[in-house]
Amino acid sequence: MQKLRLIILFLIASGYLHAQKIDSIAFHLYTDSLKKGQHNYINVDGKLSNGRWMPLTSKELIFFCPTASFEGNELIIHANFIEEKVVVRATLKSNPLMVIEKTIWIKKKPDDEILPTKNEVLKGKNKNKNKK
Repeated sequence: MQKLRLIILFLIASGYLHAQKIDSIAFHLYTDSLKKGQHNYINVDGKLSNGRWMPLTSKELIFFCPTASFEGNELIIHANFIEEKVVVRATLKSNPLMVIEKTIWIKKKPDDEILPTKNEVLKGKNKNKNKK
């Protein structure tokens, strides 16, 4: 009876572990360019064998970029960076043959743009409505 319980427990556990296997990995970036002088979050998701996507971190991945450095999932682009783009590579720790690579451009224009206030936006909407 004890052996039967162990076999059933093993079968249930192995089925659960199989369902959690990562079949592929993909970049799902939040932006089309990276900013200098900041930590840029690099989002990589794993597609599970059951079809669901799961966000992955540096616990599951090895990140590499030859021209910048990583802290966890964050790529650090120094303010004096002169290249136009970076190449980022992510390797799944549990399967080192599963590797993806992406070229990501560096933002060129500064962030000195001042956004309108709430009142300016509301006044602008009212003016546009009256013109119609």
